[in-house]
Amino acid sequence: MKTYEEVRSWLYEQLPYYQTQGSIAYKPDLKKMLAFMRYLGNPNKRFSSIHIAGTNGKGSTSHMITSVLMEAGHKVGLYTSPHLKDFTERVRINGIEMDSKYVVDFVQEHQTYFLEAKLSFFELTVGMAFSYFKKHQIEVAVVEVGLGGSLDATNIISPVLSIITNIGLDHTQFLGTKLSEIAREKAGIIKPKTPVVIGETQAETTNVFVEVADKFKAPIVWADQNPKSSLKTDLKGLYQQKNIQTAVTALEALQFKRINEDCIVKGLLNVTENTGLLGRWQVLNHEPKVVADITHNAEGFRYAVEQIGATNYQNFHFVLGFVKGKKLEDIFSMLPKDGIYYFCTPNINRAEQLSVLEDLAEKHKLHSKTFSTIIQAYESAVENAKKNDFIFVGGSTFVVAEIL
Repeated sequence: MKTYEEVRSWLYEQLPYYQTQGSIAYKPDLKKMLAFMRYLGNPNKRFSSIHIAGTNGKGSTSHMITSVLMEAGHKVGLYTSPHLKDFTERVRINGIEMDSKYVVDFVQEHQTYFLEAKLSFFELTVGMAFSYFKKHQIEVAVVEVGLGGSLDATNIISPVLSIITNIGLDHTQFLGTKLSEIAREKAGIIKPKTPVVIGETQAETTNVFVEVADKFKAPIVWADQNPKSSLKTDLKGLYQQKNIQTAVTALEALQFKRINEDCIVKGLLNVTENTGLLGRWQVLNHEPKVVADITHNAEGFRYAVEQIGATNYQNFHFVLGFVKGKKLEDIFSMLPKDGIYYFCTPNINRAEQLSVLEDLAEKHKLHSKTFSTIIQAYESAVENAKKNDFIFVGGSTFVVAEIL
């Protein structure tokens, strides 16, 4: 393997990859990850870090915090997942994607170890990110949890701050079927005597967070009890107001000397430019209005449907595809009955079958069509839409990724 394309293909094909393979790739165990860090010279100990978990909003919150830290003059590493267009999006320093040559060199140098240790795709990626941050001597890393919290591969850092945005019923096959069970898994990122910011106060989860924080003597702050309604961001979507509250509360808890009100205002207004964030209520066209959003669970769709309902457009078109394991009944029950639906399937093993979507559409009396590809669905929606119509593209990161 000599080229980036060859290495990237090898990564996707040879290693278990949860985003495309699902539960077969989910290996919740930190032993291999800790051994991997020792093998690499413990890069996770060479920079300060901020650890962010949560069902929704952790990506946007991570990018907001990164943007503000950049405005304050810090050299910031950002680790997020999954990517939308290319693998290197997962790792950035001051908004610039990881060099593809580094990906090639890293895999070539350590390929034997990867195979012998039987690392997952996510474990390898986290190790690559932390090594990249070490090499470029960043000051602070903003690290987004992949799945859950306590057993996630990122949970080998000793952060200066932990953040849990909110708790919803997602990935229940791994994390639990009750909000309290999911909260306990995500509370696994809380560290001894390390401040933790909770984005939303929820009756079912509050006691869990208080219990774990007390156990570790970790100061706890509730972001929604500290409203920041006057602050704005360039990221669109009603749900971003909650993310603003969480991000700003976290930045205040950090008490970094360089962060001031001016940095916060500028950072929030320049998230997209500073960090390159994609797929959050991203406007792709104006006549007709086309918005792409990676919303993929009931909590996220609740905000999306509310915002769509508040717009003044003639007809609404929904290009939607899903992966298995989502509570689709909850999502379909809230979808507008007056919309036109174009259902499609992402080209991955985890894609939900069209027959399942057809049955749900019929049950909920939705006017729908099905398409074998995302592009066909999108092109049909554009062809049918008038210039005063609204097209929403979402349901899965894979749907948005293909449109982008």
